[in-house]
Amino acid sequence: MFHLIFSIPSWYVIARFLFPLAMPLLLKIVLSLLVLLASQYLLVNKFTSGSVFSPEMPRTVIILFNWSYSFVLFLAITQIALDVVALVSLLIRHPLEIVPNLRYAAAVLALLLATFGVYQAIRVPPLKDVTIEIDNLPREFEGYQLLQLTDMHITNLFNAKWTAATVQKAMALNVDLILVTGDVIDGTLDNRREDVAPLSGLHAPDGVYATTGNHEYFFEQQRWTEHLASLGLKPLLNNHVVIKRDGAELVIAGLPDTSAPRRGATGPDLAQALKGAPENAPVILMDHQPKNARQNAVERVDLQLSGHTHGGLIVGFDRLFVKPNAGFVSGLYQVDGMQLYVNNGTALWPGMAVRLGRPSELTRITLTRKP
Repeated sequence: MFHLIFSIPSWYVIARFLFPLAMPLLLKIVLSLLVLLASQYLLVNKFTSGSVFSPEMPRTVIILFNWSYSFVLFLAITQIALDVVALVSLLIRHPLEIVPNLRYAAAVLALLLATFGVYQAIRVPPLKDVTIEIDNLPREFEGYQLLQLTDMHITNLFNAKWTAATVQKAMALNVDLILVTGDVIDGTLDNRREDVAPLSGLHAPDGVYATTGNHEYFFEQQRWTEHLASLGLKPLLNNHVVIKRDGAELVIAGLPDTSAPRRGATGPDLAQALKGAPENAPVILMDHQPKNARQNAVERVDLQLSGHTHGGLIVGFDRLFVKPNAGFVSGLYQVDGMQLYVNNGTALWPGMAVRLGRPSELTRITLTRKP
């Protein structure tokens, strides 16, 4: 059923774009098969890699699959738009014939959108500066800067070269603290060891801390947590650390992903994570998925940092991400007295590597006292 759903845009393109064109039937059949193949990228992953989540094909092939499926998707959307216009014109008794040149123009537009969208998805992310006001922030932490990395999904698509470039860009920011909010990898440790190696270059005066996302639990989570810790990404799973500045304190807490119990691992426990934390210190919480924000807001959390949604990928399509994530998809939210920042992602899952209007981000957060 999952793969059938992904094929729906392809069937629409075949029926409403390819077959109405004036070309030999054999060519239409060949192009139709290619369009269907583009829609079955995840099925190809399953048979070539053993998992839909971790493509082990060459990077160029992964990019080509993402581009071709994005092209089909955007072509289906443009064709639907043309069909809607034709239907409306018919209803108002001004029939409009969709000439072939208009279909070709739609194809060119879809091609350009797909090319730009995939480029935006796979590039080293641009810097995004975010300032967040904290009610009880001690003066000693005024202007404190942290870097949030999330949803790197290190794979053959976001490989060692991409990881090294991202780390180099991150280190040039000279922030006080680095927080990694899950989905660091896709794939087994044996397949990803070289690709994650550049993460050992991440360091900050107050440390580098990480929590798990849902994808870690698809691939040897405990083994991955231990390996990432050996690279300097210290795990915060239902626990916290206290950052100190001249007697002032700031609490950094982390939760395992909410999917952990379904994989036989310990689930999130915010009370345990904050056990023993200073009562009057501001609390910054790492929780990969934003959907538990209202629940977390009850427990004196000042700022929750999340990812998971990839920002909704495409403007307009982000509405599909609203309900599964309790209304939180991209950017800064006020949630029952707590602030929630949902990061678009440092990268994204290579199974759908396209972005339009929801760019990836290297997120530098500056804390300031609320007036």
